[in-house]
Amino acid sequence: MNLNKRQQLLAVLAIVAVAIFVADKLVLTPLTSSWKARAQQLEKLKDLVSEGTILTEEKRAQDIRKQWDRMHTNSLAWEIIQTKPIAAAKPEAESQMLKAFESWANAGGVAVSSIRPQWKEAEDDYKTLECRADVAGNLQAITKFLYQIEHDKLGVKVDTLELTTRNAEGSQLALVVQVSGLLLNPAKKGAR
Repeated sequence: MNLNKRQQLLAVLAIVAVAIFVADKLVLTPLTSSWKARAQQLEKLKDLVSEGTILTEEKRAQDIRKQWDRMHTNSLAWEIIQTKPIAAAKPEAESQMLKAFESWANAGGVAVSSIRPQWKEAEDDYKTLECRADVAGNLQAITKFLYQIEHDKLGVKVDTLELTTRNAEGSQLALVVQVSGLLLNPAKKGAR
């Protein structure tokens, strides 16, 4: 089959036209529609992320506020401080802390040999009652004692603890623990 140059050129142009048409239908159109769909999906995801960020910030703020309210109302001598000045609530706060130590010791099964309360008065808005206690017992009893402190509804914090053995086997342990609690002035009206 002998084709002249004109026919060869027309055949090549027809093949190129068909190839471009096929490339457009099979490659370009699906790619552009895929890009558009992804761009729309990215916009939706950006909107969801910004909405989620706002929601998590609001949720976080609510959680922090709830935690502060819980801590505030579980501080030392909270009921007393509502009606009396902070100085008048100090004996009640000490009593409350000593009763808490007694409760923790009974629940844990440890022996408390001494408790030394000391007030730290750095600010007018709050006072800190630090209690250093010497405790003795086995590992299980000391663990229960520390668990009771950490899970008590009274808002206290374990500042330091030192654990030593009292015998060669390590079955009897001595614990020196420092626990602090806050005595807060009630919030002034309109301060929040």
